[in-house]
Amino acid sequence: MPDSNLNIDAEVGNLNDEIQRLQTLADDIASLLRSQSKILERRNLRLPTAPVDNLQQISVELNDLKKYIADEDIELGQLRLLAETSAMINSTLDADMVLNRAMSAIIRLSGAERGYIILRNPETGELEFRISHEIDDVSHANGSDQKISHTILDEVVTTGQPLLKDNAYKDPTLSAEESIHRMVLRSVLCVPLTIKEEVIGAIYVDNRMRAGVFTERELNLLMAFANQTAVAIDNARLFADLQNNINAAEEIRQLLDNVFESIDSGVITLDKQEVIQTFNRAAGQILAIPVEEVFERALTLREVMPGITFDLQQLIYATMQENLTEMIEVELDISQRGHVVLNTRLSPLKDAELHTQGVTMVFDDLTEIRERERALDIMGRYLSPEMVENIHEIAGLALGGERREVTCIFVDVRPLKTFPDDMPPQEIMEALNQYHVVATDCVHGMGGIIDKYLGNEIMALFNTQLNPLEEDHALRTVEAALQMRDGFVELYQSLGIDPNPHFYRIGINSGVATLGNVGSLNRREFTAIGDTINLSKRLEENATGGQIIVSEDTLGYIYEANGGTPIEHIRFEPLEAIQVKGRQQKTMIYEVFRA
Repeated sequence: MPDSNLNIDAEVGNLNDEIQRLQTLADDIASLLRSQSKILERRNLRLPTAPVDNLQQISVELNDLKKYIADEDIELGQLRLLAETSAMINSTLDADMVLNRAMSAIIRLSGAERGYIILRNPETGELEFRISHEIDDVSHANGSDQKISHTILDEVVTTGQPLLKDNAYKDPTLSAEESIHRMVLRSVLCVPLTIKEEVIGAIYVDNRMRAGVFTERELNLLMAFANQTAVAIDNARLFADLQNNINAAEEIRQLLDNVFESIDSGVITLDKQEVIQTFNRAAGQILAIPVEEVFERALTLREVMPGITFDLQQLIYATMQENLTEMIEVELDISQRGHVVLNTRLSPLKDAELHTQGVTMVFDDLTEIRERERALDIMGRYLSPEMVENIHEIAGLALGGERREVTCIFVDVRPLKTFPDDMPPQEIMEALNQYHVVATDCVHGMGGIIDKYLGNEIMALFNTQLNPLEEDHALRTVEAALQMRDGFVELYQSLGIDPNPHFYRIGINSGVATLGNVGSLNRREFTAIGDTINLSKRLEENATGGQIIVSEDTLGYIYEANGGTPIEHIRFEPLEAIQVKGRQQKTMIYEVFRA
């Protein structure tokens, strides 16, 4: 292409030289003929005027031809420049670079003094000066909007038609405009930038020094260039939008990856062949397998979850085939961890068209929770429910104790001497456990806790740190004792016996005791000690079969909690005061009955 351009330029140059030579020759011959004509006139002779006139006409036509060739050469140069600059501005998708290159090309193509590219803001719809070319031949971003004719610009953008004005400041349709009058605009050319019949802006060029700078040729040329520039601008915008979307998608992907990696639940996605497609950090930790190994070896679910259960396999199949969401607790044996328990949720893995492509598994490691529950279940067979539920509070208590008001109850469920002498110890223990069940249920039912089992006896407490109660803890204890009496009677009937008197003996006392942990750092026990506890035991020892004995202190707590009035459904019958071991004064006691 460059060689072809050089050949054309050489031919145009040769043609111009030949025209110039012919024009000079015609002028010389005409001059010679005019000289000869003057000589002949002095001799009264005259040459015909036609040859001279013809030569002058030839000279004029040769001059016109030269101008025509020059105009054609200019237009050819502009077309070349149009092709070159069109390729140049379309060689990049950077919007600012496209606009700057386009501005430079516009000035070169049109011969303008100044040029502007104005674009409509896609968000606001306002026209914005993106590139300006001032007289210093430098292109600037965000040019001023106060140095051009807004009348011309608005008309072009509104109508979508180009506008060419020569001596604009003398144009009667424009001269009244302040901007044109103030800047003495002479040559003005403005063409729209159009994409798919939508005007996205305009190219504006002018010259304040010379009139007639722009012709129809520059108009057509600039229109062609504007069309290509509009396409380049639109491509750059589309590319920028695409790049923004890609960047946004990448940010979302990174965010999802971070969230995916930060969650504590294991996440696995499977395709229809159960090959793992997604496997997060938590899944690797739970299943004791490196994430990298899963993808390097393209492992399947069975390879990362050996010994997968039949139920889980069936649910995976149902999730894929029937689009179900299921939940199952899975127990597996993993070589590096041993037995694990996983709470697993299965849901369909769908594509953009909502077609099921596999399964998503989200699972939580319940191994420690289940082990703790099993341990607590075992502990619950030896400790009261309150002590199990508040085991953390018990552990938090230091060795020593806390003084607080409590009610203590001792129950001899059945004296050992009431069993036959030849009864095997194993059968005696089994029989005692039946009585313990009745007493224990009554204590727990009224909010008490079992402190300890002492062979055939039970010690229970009401209103400890583990089972804080209202002021009615003494009344609750008496209610529990009366329920035991009813329960033991039912047990007698079920066993087919009718002891007279009844086997049980119950002692109840209320007051301040010291409660806390006793023992060592490695082995400790929560219990209560003090005179209040001792007296409760003494009352149980002094009771006869079938008696429920309470102290005067317990009766006082009950009346105080009831507003100082007796309890209607319970009768307290005073007994003879007793002398108990460790006390100098006698103790007032009462036997308890249902009213």
